Amino acid sequence: MPMIRLTVPAGALTEEGRGSVQRELAAVLLRWEGAPDTAFFRAQAWSYLVELPEGAQRTAEDDAPRFLVEVTVPQGALSERRKAGLVEEATKTVLAAAGLGQDDALRVWVLVHEQPDGTWGAGGAVIRHADLVALAKGQRTDA
Repeated sequence: MPMIRLTVPAGALTEEGRGSVQRELAAVLLRWEGAPDTAFFRAQAWSYLVELPEGAQRTAEDDAPRFLVEVTVPQGALSERRKAGLVEEATKTVLAAAGLGQDDALRVWVLVHEQPDGTWGAGGAVIRHADLVALAKGQRTDA
């Protein structure tokens, strides 16, 4: 099951962006994972917004806001092509939510963490990537 966490300095997102970025990022992740667009899979795409207090994020150069997107997926869920698409679209989503343009893209970092098979549990049981693939095949609306 995918999880996405966006860490931002407080006040760095627009009001509209703050209200929508979590669902938008979760949808981006599900799309690039190739998961079916069903209520079950949308409910399993957890999205966190972590807002840092003022002054908690800086670089050696300046205090301009930086954005960290951390994505956790089962190992093998994303091909290299899918990772590249995810990184590109997540970056655009965060920039839009902050009211920034493509010139600020280097302020967005996307880290993809692949969880080794057999080390992810939910509902009191270990969930394996093959289980998720089988479940997705059974729930596909486009098959």
